[in-house]
Amino acid sequence: MNSMTNMVTVEKQQELDTALQTLAAAKDTWVQVSVKQRVAILQAIKDELLKVAPAWADAAARSKQIPLDSYLVGEEWISGPYAFMACCNGLIDTLNKLDGKAYLNHLKTRQTTTGQLAVQILPQSLWEHLLMSGVKAEVWMQPEVNNSNLKDHSGWCYNKPQAERQGKVALVLGAGNITAISPLDCFQKLFLEDQVCLLKMNPFTDYLAPILRRAMAPLIDIDALRIVTGGAEVGPYLTNHELVEELHITGSHLTHDAIIWGVGEQGEENKRNNTPVNTRPMTSELGGVCPTIVVPGPWSQADIDFQAEHIATQKLHNSGFNCVACQVLVLPSTWAKKSNLMAAIKGTMGVSTRPAYYPGAMDRLEVFASHADATDKVARGEVAPACIINSLNVSSNDWYRDNEVFGPAFSTMDLDDGQGAEAYLQAAIDYCNTELRGTLGANILIHPKTIKQIGKQKFEAMVAQLRYGTIAVNGWSGLGFLVTQCPWGAYPGHTLDDVQSGIGFVHNTFMLENIERTLVYAPWRPFPRGLLSGQFSLLPRPPWFITNKKQDKVGMLLTHFQHKPGWLKLPRLFINALLG
Repeated sequence: MNSMTNMVTVEKQQELDTALQTLAAAKDTWVQVSVKQRVAILQAIKDELLKVAPAWADAAARSKQIPLDSYLVGEEWISGPYAFMACCNGLIDTLNKLDGKAYLNHLKTRQTTTGQLAVQILPQSLWEHLLMSGVKAEVWMQPEVNNSNLKDHSGWCYNKPQAERQGKVALVLGAGNITAISPLDCFQKLFLEDQVCLLKMNPFTDYLAPILRRAMAPLIDIDALRIVTGGAEVGPYLTNHELVEELHITGSHLTHDAIIWGVGEQGEENKRNNTPVNTRPMTSELGGVCPTIVVPGPWSQADIDFQAEHIATQKLHNSGFNCVACQVLVLPSTWAKKSNLMAAIKGTMGVSTRPAYYPGAMDRLEVFASHADATDKVARGEVAPACIINSLNVSSNDWYRDNEVFGPAFSTMDLDDGQGAEAYLQAAIDYCNTELRGTLGANILIHPKTIKQIGKQKFEAMVAQLRYGTIAVNGWSGLGFLVTQCPWGAYPGHTLDDVQSGIGFVHNTFMLENIERTLVYAPWRPFPRGLLSGQFSLLPRPPWFITNKKQDKVGMLLTHFQHKPGWLKLPRLFINALLG
């Protein structure tokens, strides 16, 4: 057992032991909770969540040093209560149609150019067509899944007769950055894997524990969930506890390896010898060096300005503390518009003046800068540290290709585009697959005319080569996190001794299994400019953009809409969305 477990006080051990004993006693009761009762629990959580949502968003904003009168509080609404409320709705819809897996009947499917089954999961409802206009998401299944056996690859924990099910106790080690992560991870264990859950909060988000206890009280009241807090010493105590049967973590691969193999030289030796110190089943989401590929094409200045906001958001949303933040911006070296794009990106980043709130950020930024021969710095006011930009090349800077920077810094990588957009895109895909650590999310920004030039089918075949769990075309893969119908996790195939961005998927309200990846497609241009150019989408500047001045209003209104959709709520939503 890790020596840090000896640092847990007797009082804390008693608290943790009691929580786990309560869960263990209730684990076989939870699996007998009927589908109808589970729907009622989720509906009750929605009602409780609506009551605490303002406190949730405000508490997160204060913790992240966002003034409560700032529009940036919208980030905390959207990546907190909104995402959680949306997941409740998705699970309710699925559970209400569980008989015969009827929830799959209305999903459109197609065969991809690779011969795989693609299942469209967004849009589905009329509300999604209106509120996410022009955004589409589909799940590409692994090769063995087809239309005839799709129902066999969904909702596995509900396949066994209820009387034969056996419960388990799962430990979820919560994230410290995005506040919806921890409760969403618990939902994965509870509703998709039939396991009662102990949530250990990240010390940085301990402030959220009382709010989550109120929101998730319907689960706590039946002993299916417990939420505990504590420092770094509590984690080893819990991960090695005899009552914990499965583990899930959102964090770094270093934390993952410490749990599985141990720490220090002994941990390295255990890993070499494949002798784990913790043999419990473990799933994980661990980030990585996520890329954004810019494909050359006939971008107008308005396109450059909009995509610059997009790229700046991919890096500086949540002040840069996202597992799926852009870490490497891949650029065409001779493209005439490259310098204009970089100037626009820097200009947008310069107005993002949020401080680097996450513990250890300044040290990580210093380490990032220390590995570069020279860096460019984008000043962001007196409070926020400059965003550091490092230039990569094909023969050096291995450190940047292997290490995720958790903060406001990223690298650029120029690749030859002299042979045209198609050859450049192929080179960029090969580079990302072979040179960058991790497989969580990747983004491609490409003009629709360039897709047409390459050919739609050939473009899809090229995208299929990218080995990432979520790929966004003209969007941000972070949208795959916010849209909780989407399975969220690394590209499958990683192992405990080479875990990369993790093992397994979460969210996934359609309960699909044997997943390969999620594809998210977003409009090239925002409304109304897109409509004027023949693009049939009503989506204005997205509310998750760091430049959206109405995201606080939109985030709050979206949360209320998810709680109880209605036509009368749409006018305020649309007006604020357009003004953003």
